[in-house]
Amino acid sequence: MEEKIRHWSDYALTLGKWLLFSLVVGVTVGVVGAVFHLAISYVTELRRQHGWILYLLPLAGLLIVWAYHVTGMADDKGTEYIIGAVREGRILRIRTAPLIFIGTVLTHLCGGSAGREGAALQLGGSMSNFLGRLVHLNEKDDRIITMCGMAACFSALFGTPLAASVFAMEVISVGVMYYAALFPSILASVIAHQVALQLGGGTTAFTLSGVPENTDVLLIVKLVAFGVVCAGLSALVCIIFHKIGHLFKHFLPNQYACIAVGGAVVVLISLLLGTRDYNGAGMQVIERAIAGHAAYEAFFLKLVLTAITIGVGYKGGEIVPVLFIGATFGAAYGGFFGLAPSFAAGLGMTAVFCGVTNSPLTSILLAYELFGGQSLALFALVIAIAYMLSGYYGLYSEQKILYSKLQPRYIDRKTK
Repeated sequence: MEEKIRHWSDYALTLGKWLLFSLVVGVTVGVVGAVFHLAISYVTELRRQHGWILYLLPLAGLLIVWAYHVTGMADDKGTEYIIGAVREGRILRIRTAPLIFIGTVLTHLCGGSAGREGAALQLGGSMSNFLGRLVHLNEKDDRIITMCGMAACFSALFGTPLAASVFAMEVISVGVMYYAALFPSILASVIAHQVALQLGGGTTAFTLSGVPENTDVLLIVKLVAFGVVCAGLSALVCIIFHKIGHLFKHFLPNQYACIAVGGAVVVLISLLLGTRDYNGAGMQVIERAIAGHAAYEAFFLKLVLTAITIGVGYKGGEIVPVLFIGATFGAAYGGFFGLAPSFAAGLGMTAVFCGVTNSPLTSILLAYELFGGQSLALFALVIAIAYMLSGYYGLYSEQKILYSKLQPRYIDRKTK
């Protein structure tokens, strides 16, 4: 009897502990995430009103490199380090939070092709990890509270608490999820989302058209074929993201020279294209793609510009650009598979996201939260194919794939 009481008291103490810490993380990270969201929105609008700000991109790059140098963070690996920290119990430095905040705002202000959700993982993860060390949590609980912060900030920025919660657990080690973090991550994400809404944040959602009402054999064949192509596109995204950054750093090993030249290249390409659609995150282009309109070359141009921006050292995230790539590819090429452009844009968004992050459960939840769950099984089919056939490529080289995608076999390898 005494053992049973002690057993249930452990559950009660654990519940109480994570109720408290999830509340603190959700509120704190939710406030910072909302301010981050508003700052990005403000500088994006400022750049649209004053097109000449684009020419300051190389200067912004120099400021970012300088800030990381003077704070002793010159070798910072961004989201890569956050992922490794959760898996291996590394300590995260709190200075990561202000640096990634300022660096991402500068990147967006001056037209770098980057997102913000990847930055949110660093922002929320470093803040919550600092909180855990402040109250002397043990190493295992440190990992959980770090995942809470990652999920909370992603949720505050993008407005998808379910996907954010699972992503923080799923992206670390493919094949094994830290289920102990499920309750704290969900609670922190929901609280952060609600806090962000109260402070002017929003919920990301789209309305698709052309979604099939009936499923038949021919439709399944079309979806399978589209999923295969999305898997190939996912691998291409990862290859180009990694290769372009390596090329710049190989020929320009000096960080100041590398980021300045990379910024100048982004400015030049933007001027040659005659459009600013590829500067910043590009949410307006995603919205057009969901409406069924996208140029055939849009996905590739965004891929190259984002690879240059992130690869040379600008700050931000890869997630929204990946959604951009998937949506514009689907809208432009879905018709070749007999799919409505809007529907194909939604499929492309979630399938390519899955292929580059190796996070199928997150991708299914993302489809539910972004599109309302309409024909969710069809999304899940394409997502599953993209996951299986995208190989062992990934955006984050610190991500580990513990089990084979083709058999129930332990492989324990990092993505390439």
